[in-house]
Amino acid sequence: MANYRQRGKNSWELTVSLGRGMDGKYTRRTKTVTVEDERILRAPKRLEMYLEQEWLKFKEEVEAGSYIAPAKLTFRQFVELWKEKYADKQLERKTLYTYMVNLNTRILPAFGNLQLDQIKPLHIVDFLDSLGKEGSRKDDKAGALSSGTIQMNHRVLKNIFSRGVEWRVIQDNPAAEVKKPKVAHKEIIPYDEAEIRAMLQALQKEPYHWRMMITLALTSGMRRGELLGLEFRHIDWKTGVIDVQQSVSISLKGEVIVKEPKTKNSKRKIALPPSVLEELRDYYTYRVKERNKIGDAWQGGEHFFVFAHADGKAFHHERPYLWFRQFIKKNGFRYIRFHDLRHTSATLLINQGVHAKLISERLGHGSITTTMNIYGHALRSADQAAADKFENLFTLDTKQADKKTLG
Repeated sequence: MANYRQRGKNSWELTVSLGRGMDGKYTRRTKTVTVEDERILRAPKRLEMYLEQEWLKFKEEVEAGSYIAPAKLTFRQFVELWKEKYADKQLERKTLYTYMVNLNTRILPAFGNLQLDQIKPLHIVDFLDSLGKEGSRKDDKAGALSSGTIQMNHRVLKNIFSRGVEWRVIQDNPAAEVKKPKVAHKEIIPYDEAEIRAMLQALQKEPYHWRMMITLALTSGMRRGELLGLEFRHIDWKTGVIDVQQSVSISLKGEVIVKEPKTKNSKRKIALPPSVLEELRDYYTYRVKERNKIGDAWQGGEHFFVFAHADGKAFHHERPYLWFRQFIKKNGFRYIRFHDLRHTSATLLINQGVHAKLISERLGHGSITTTMNIYGHALRSADQAAADKFENLFTLDTKQADKKTLG
């Protein structure tokens, strides 16, 4: 029997015979390949060589037991392969965590039992549309999912189907043919000074570590992962400077993952106000006593995190966000995310007239352009306030000159 035969204008069916099985029947595997390159199609010899190479590769896959017929593969089964052979090895832990949350919560319930090669672009369009409708959330909040979450689901699907094409399980990526959903960026409205004072007052009733973490988030502008990765050895008690060297991206089932910060510029030094340095010093004394009291039950290992469980074990990366959400709800404060404490810190500096370049370095941005893009509105407002001061100055000078002229 021939190794391949033409089935369509530019498609061929490859066949690999496996001989007789235990039941005495012949077994074979087939796979259809499509040739898109017109140069190959127009040259019989090149086409023959191409098909022979494709057949040899297919034969190796079949004999190695790695070929899986698409007709027998559901989306759920392929996701298991994708996770084992790609995601666990190639994705960052935090990215993998986000992908799996969206897969388990939304994508697998929608596509899990469908045959992989039968999922079409229209299926994905309908799925993404459903996420934007009322009641699509899986938590206790009303309304639809955010545009950012909808885009994330599209990204996950595109990644999974890309591996399917790459591994020649399917011919096309249905998600790649669906336009990426637009993200509607919400205007960041950080806390103003009155809201910050109210929050700091409410914090006095909260556990010591949370009180200190929020204070440091406001005064340093550090990211959540950087706060969780901060160790006491990174604080220079003489100069009052924090050396941002690492972050904790995720900690699950007792596993602590400490890595370098987000970007090269994220490694930076941040000066603290003297009063905050003194608070940190007192907090350090408290934590040392706590560690000594625990003794052999200490779980921090070589790390002595500034913010962690009482036994030294690192917090899960979602814990500050979850605690902060409950804190502002309990006290009736306007909702902002934990990450918006970073924005609040930057806006306070802008309002105090600190140069954007210094703010950019303090936040660990890759360039001042990033800072300008994120805080453009606040910077423009500060610029207008500066212009108003000139207006008041020149108006006052003009009035005084007019009085002298009239006198």
